[in-house]
Amino acid sequence: MKIVAQQTDSIHDDGDSCSLCSMYAGDESFGIDTSKIREVLGKRELERVPMAPAFVAGVVPYRGDVLTAVSFRALLGLPDSKQAGCVLVLEDDEGQERYGLVVDAVGGVVTVNRNMLEANPCTLEARCKWLFEGAYKMQTGLMVQLDPQKLRPSRLAETGMFSQGMAQREVA
Repeated sequence: MKIVAQQTDSIHDDGDSCSLCSMYAGDESFGIDTSKIREVLGKRELERVPMAPAFVAGVVPYRGDVLTAVSFRALLGLPDSKQAGCVLVLEDDEGQERYGLVVDAVGGVVTVNRNMLEANPCTLEARCKWLFEGAYKMQTGLMVQLDPQKLRPSRLAETGMFSQGMAQREVA
């Protein structure tokens, strides 16, 4: 048991590695730093918010509070899914804003070497470039790392890049 603990400690002490929670939107794999995730709520039905921007999937109750949940599919320009999505509870660096991120599925935790992070390709759409920190080449394909600070609903609203598509969702 002690040997396992020592191995785990050496991974965490190594400044060149980090743990990412893998998640999916459509067929694509994404990762987010596990230290930014407060909790994974699992599949949840959300309450829609009338007249909200397209990136707001709805609100979800969380420990006596109500969280705004961001639709990752909407940020990527993917159509809404017919199935309930998994909600991850994230918090900004200052602990001032807690919010949800709705993804199709959550995988496991993957430890990656930070030095292996590759820059976003120059051909990537500006909206996606803004959300992504880069990508890791994994055995199963690319895992794109997200910047959780840029996924905050208040930050997304400030940019104005993700407000389009509201009329489409309201009509549907």
